[in-house]
Amino acid sequence: MRHPKDVLFAGEKPFPVLPAVDHYAGSEKLMKKALQLQKELGPIFDITCDCEDGAHAGAEREHAEMAASVINSEDNLFNRVGARVHDVTHHHWQQDMEILVGRAGDRLPFITLPKPCCAEDVQIQTEALRAIEQKFGVDRRIPVHVLIETHGALREVWDIAALPGVESLDFGLMDFVSGHHGAIPGSAMKSPGQFEHPLVARAKCEITAAALANGVIPSHNVTTELKDLDYIRNDALRARTEFGYLRMWSIHPNQIQPIVEAMRPDFSEVQAASEILIAAQDTDWGPTQHAGKLHDRASYRYYWELLDRAHITGMTVPEQAKARFFA
Repeated sequence: MRHPKDVLFAGEKPFPVLPAVDHYAGSEKLMKKALQLQKELGPIFDITCDCEDGAHAGAEREHAEMAASVINSEDNLFNRVGARVHDVTHHHWQQDMEILVGRAGDRLPFITLPKPCCAEDVQIQTEALRAIEQKFGVDRRIPVHVLIETHGALREVWDIAALPGVESLDFGLMDFVSGHHGAIPGSAMKSPGQFEHPLVARAKCEITAAALANGVIPSHNVTTELKDLDYIRNDALRARTEFGYLRMWSIHPNQIQPIVEAMRPDFSEVQAASEILIAAQDTDWGPTQHAGKLHDRASYRYYWELLDRAHITGMTVPEQAKARFFA
């Protein structure tokens, strides 16, 4: 029997399936703590070693070397530990890449590029990454995640999303608001303002639209709340249901589980997706009926991506579907 990945997306760019949370850690202590949590919960969240804001001035090399050692460590069970490098205007960004790719290139799931002002900035860093991969004999192309946090990046977000190798567009709310020189109030850095201020909502919608149209994951900014789990869950739920974000940053371990829960598909849809896809596979992906409704490859694509997302967010997938599609 043919797998949905082999049938439903023939000739198309496959849409990335990423964990629902991108957890940032700036110090060795926090990186190791995140790895321990990943051991316990499984690969339902990614870890990003922050070599930009996490590195002290003058200690950039040592910080990147430490991050590479964390990525290479035995505690990294799932190879879902990426890194953020310095921006294109900083004189250490190439050194960051050289160290990370040279020491951990085979295990890097992605590299995040901050603060581009245009598509050309992303292209410059991506082309450098490709050259560094070749230099160190890394025989795959490491995906690129791009932070959209400047006026210029937002203006060219469709061009950025279309660049080869881009896997995720991440909204940087704090820098975006700061870049408006007080025109957007500080209240828009947290809820409810971050979802209601027109300039911020416009930016979020534009990023999502550009990402999804180009087969790229839109990733939502952090929530500043660290302790109130319902508040955190509601922020993630609004990002998911109102703005179409499929992934969200976290900056504290408390935030991971409520974000994952909010980003998960509805369980009743997971059950229906399993039944629809099993029936479709039994008929070699021809049209079928389910609960009196007709289904074909268009709806199969929807339900396959939903089921795949349920699986990667740690939801319980019905046993027959699990055996057929995720064994």
